[in-house]
Amino acid sequence: MLMKTLKKRIYLSPPHMGTEELCFVEEAFQSNWIAPLGPQVDAFEKEMAQYVGANEAAAVNSGTSAIHLALRYLGVGQGDIVFCSTFTFVASANPILYQGAIPVFIDSEPDSWNMSPSALKSAFMYCEQAGRLPRAVIVVNMYGQSSNMTSILQICDRFGVPVIEDAAESLGALYNGKASGTFGKFGIFSFNGNKIITTSGGGMIVSGDRDALNKIRFWAAQARDEALHYEHSEMGYNYRMSNILAAIGRGQLQEIDKRIDARRQIFHRYYSALSANDGIAFMPEPAGSKSTRWLTALTVNPSLAGVSATEIIEALAEENIEARSVWKPMHLQPLYKQNAYFSHSPEMSISDQLFNQGLCLPSGSNLSEDDQDRVIECIKAIVKGGIR
Repeated sequence: MLMKTLKKRIYLSPPHMGTEELCFVEEAFQSNWIAPLGPQVDAFEKEMAQYVGANEAAAVNSGTSAIHLALRYLGVGQGDIVFCSTFTFVASANPILYQGAIPVFIDSEPDSWNMSPSALKSAFMYCEQAGRLPRAVIVVNMYGQSSNMTSILQICDRFGVPVIEDAAESLGALYNGKASGTFGKFGIFSFNGNKIITTSGGGMIVSGDRDALNKIRFWAAQARDEALHYEHSEMGYNYRMSNILAAIGRGQLQEIDKRIDARRQIFHRYYSALSANDGIAFMPEPAGSKSTRWLTALTVNPSLAGVSATEIIEALAEENIEARSVWKPMHLQPLYKQNAYFSHSPEMSISDQLFNQGLCLPSGSNLSEDDQDRVIECIKAIVKGGIR
């Protein structure tokens, strides 16, 4: 037991810092732009927009605040309905409550683990018959992979409902050659410490609508009117990104393609080592998609593998290795248990199945092959019959 406590900790997705970050931070210090906003923020916005191919970007203090601002711009208010992916972190749904609106949750599809077009269509048909369409749809791109945006946009366009694309986990992913986060009215990114690039904490909202982003920047900076004194005609928020954090983000962005390549290589090593075993299935990558493999996610069927996802997580923890369950769907959360939910089919809830059998393995872009081998060997040791 003593030896186990001395083993090196392997984290799920730690920050991966380089050298360019310090150069940009030094620029910020030398210019004395330490407070929120400044030239590093302006540059980071331009470089992010260029990277994903968006017209413009606005830097904020989190992906959550970016979703909140997008909902407000779309006029979502008290009592409105907003459709949202159920298989996600709670930050995707909470901003709906900030606006006094009502979340309705949409199941995943098996092909991508992201929003099910079939469930989305069912939700729209139900709401149309009830005479009450949603004001917006929040589509979440999970674990580095885009949703089936062609089908989703066709459905939303048919009903005239705008899409907010929550790409917090999928910066750098592609769908039919186009960047994740650039399909909807707004795209949302996160730079939390565990993301593929980080600013410690922060977010970005992108759009083809420059006027919309100008309004969002105005709200994010306390909605201060143009005047010699402090004048406020609208309610605003303290949501803008600091110049220091933007400097870190600029350095991180320069390395993003290398970070994506590293995570995809990590995924393929896991896949090669473990996928032949009965009961283990990795998150699929549909044709036309390129996932960043932000986290390597898989499911474990205990009746075939002889072990459950929870038992694997616990075994890894005994070896000082961090692994986690996949997200608990929002419709199963105590906070949202009263909200409506539309499953992939009447007989099948994909997100429930994923939650019951899914886990995420250590996937940081700075994970060494030796450390990855530790993870693999630990799993091999407890899976029924070993790995063929």
